[in-house]
Amino acid sequence: MDPLDIVENIHNVKPIYQPIVSAIRHNVIGYEVLGQFYNDEDEWISLGAFFHDNEVPDEFKVEVDQHILNIAISEMLELKKEGLLFINRNAKQLMVNDGEDLLQMLIQFEEKGFSMDRVVIEVTEHDFDEDFEILNHLLLYFKTYGIQIAVDRVGVKSSNIDRIRQLEPHILKIDTRILRNHNGEGFQDIMHSLSMLARRIGAALLFEYIEDDLQLHFAWKHGGRYYQGYYLARPGFSLVTNDALPIDLGDKVSTYISREKKLIEERLVHLLNWEQKVKDLLPHWDGNKKVDTFIDNVTSKFNEESFRMYVCNSDGQQVSSNFRKQEEVWVIESDKTGSNWAFRPYFLENMVQMKTWSRGILSDIYSDIETREMIRTFSYPLTDEYFLFIDIRYSFIYDNECLLI
Repeated sequence: MDPLDIVENIHNVKPIYQPIVSAIRHNVIGYEVLGQFYNDEDEWISLGAFFHDNEVPDEFKVEVDQHILNIAISEMLELKKEGLLFINRNAKQLMVNDGEDLLQMLIQFEEKGFSMDRVVIEVTEHDFDEDFEILNHLLLYFKTYGIQIAVDRVGVKSSNIDRIRQLEPHILKIDTRILRNHNGEGFQDIMHSLSMLARRIGAALLFEYIEDDLQLHFAWKHGGRYYQGYYLARPGFSLVTNDALPIDLGDKVSTYISREKKLIEERLVHLLNWEQKVKDLLPHWDGNKKVDTFIDNVTSKFNEESFRMYVCNSDGQQVSSNFRKQEEVWVIESDKTGSNWAFRPYFLENMVQMKTWSRGILSDIYSDIETREMIRTFSYPLTDEYFLFIDIRYSFIYDNECLLI
């Protein structure tokens, strides 16, 4: 496609809209606006190749984008459509005339009733490879007008985390195609980091390219505030309403909630069962000088679930040997006595909580440094001073879905 043909026949360019749906109200809260061109073969084709072609002058792209945006906002005003309008701009386009073409158009439309806080400018992580400081200052300038900023394809380049934090965008867009291209554990790590980043900078998570129920459930479970993709609605020339969505998001979320509640209840059953096992053994506790003898009694009660257990004092110092299961036999590792684990995140906090509430705690799933397997740790207060730690092996976790979340 010749870029000149598009610019010279710009009247054949029209916007199409892909709805973005909210996890809160389960309704359409906005649209991402894209462009299509009616060619000589009497068919509408995407302008994606035009905008991603580095050989196309940025001035051409700006002119076409301005045309698309003008029609899109005009249609939203004419139809009295509420909601956000997401527009894609790369760094080079934004820097043409210091972004004044875009800003002046938005100012004119604000005078007609289209508030600037309804506009979301999407930039990609790839844009951060350009003159980031100039781009950052320009986007901060846009933010002073109330314009929102979204970073698209977050997580593709983890080296940009610091720059995303510096920019403090309103929205982080997560490409769910990563879910198909990574192993489950790897993507869980990526999502954990992105979720923490979003919480720290106060950004909402938007999951895009959702094409099936599995991806939608993943987005919901990982804190997605907004959803976008063919499973929810395909791009079209009309501004889709809630009634036109192909699925009932409310029903879907109700199903997810029921499933998660069931898994949580099953996990609590395990926790209560383990607590009771330890309580039944407490009469055998005879102080830290006979701690290994006590743990020897514990191994038979947790032979199916555990592969390692030990006892620490309230300062995090291990007062027992390690009891480790090797080929169905519990082996004593006395050299582990005296190790201090207080440096671990949440270790001291968990011990204080156990002491205060006299209840056991089940850790999140994590990778064990020694075995490299994903495990969980069940811990229980034997007294105000001593605490039992029981590491749950991955094979048991895997066989019990409720422990995988």
